[in-house]
Amino acid sequence: MPPALACRAVRRTCLAAALAAVTATGVAAQTPAVAGKDAFERLKSLAGMWEGQAGHGPSGQAATVTYRLASGGSVVEETLFPGTPHEMISMYHMVDGELVLTHYCAMANQPRMRLDSKASTPDRLVFVFDGGTNFDPAKDTHVHSGVLEWKGETLHNTWAVYSGGKETGQNQFVLTRKK
Repeated sequence: MPPALACRAVRRTCLAAALAAVTATGVAAQTPAVAGKDAFERLKSLAGMWEGQAGHGPSGQAATVTYRLASGGSVVEETLFPGTPHEMISMYHMVDGELVLTHYCAMANQPRMRLDSKASTPDRLVFVFDGGTNFDPAKDTHVHSGVLEWKGETLHNTWAVYSGGKETGQNQFVLTRKK
């Protein structure tokens, strides 16, 4: 084969390989990092009592959080500050293959969130705002989004609080399982 034709053949082969790599990358980018079903199974593993600190920064207050399976294992119930005037409950469950939650807040509103599968990993579940009841998200204070992250033996929960349509702070929990 003349050298000019050989160079064109090599370029075509390289171009085809590059196109295949780009196509494969595009397909991989569309695949969820963690499926809702798998994230829900991970949440089920939290069943039990967790203790630690909660607050808006490093000087938090003592916190207890419980997780329990309900309704035949189809719901994970998370109770923050059980038995106190600040008790709040979040219910995690599957809807059409997606993991969703409703947070029943002490502020008497109920924000809904869904798992962002693309932003999540098996050790870091990212939840994004998906509506709610008893509040206007453009004006009223509400929990807007959150992250649950496993770091070794600890569970880190970070919940973004919105007011006036923008983030005004975060509630952070750092918890370990009570033995």
